Amino acid sequence: MQPNTHELKKTVFNEMLNMAGRVFLVVRYSENVVIGDRGFTQDELKKGIVLVFNNTMKFSWVDQGISAAMVFGAKSQECFIPTNDIVVIYSPELNAQFMTGPQPPAEDFDKNIVRKKEKSRKSVKISHDSNNVVRVDFQKKKEKATER
Repeated sequence: MQPNTHELKKTVFNEMLNMAGRVFLVVRYSENVVIGDRGFTQDELKKGIVLVFNNTMKFSWVDQGISAAMVFGAKSQECFIPTNDIVVIYSPELNAQFMTGPQPPAEDFDKNIVRKKEKSRKSVKISHDSNNVVRVDFQKKKEKATER
């Protein structure tokens, strides 16, 4: 996950909580998410779980995620929600939501950029004139398109 995403999620969460008094989180299933001994239902394993936080709850948000005692039914459960596994933060009162997708690890992200650049270099010929004009030859792409 990119370094600023953790801080951004925390800021959005706190701003919505301060403005509306409660915030909903959609948390995807992960081995790192702890929902006491309750765990995830079969449906939640696929779709994630929605957790509600309000400004009267006691919780702490550290760099790694949120620790809180949450009540499910009549039983309190100790929970830990890693920041990486929070995919949506929303407030019905504010009619606002913040959504993120799963982020690849930094080293995978860098490899993907390099692969995309290499692939684009292979498919396009670029030549330079002495007039500082760049000419791009898309002939290979046109030939492939007419062959289909």
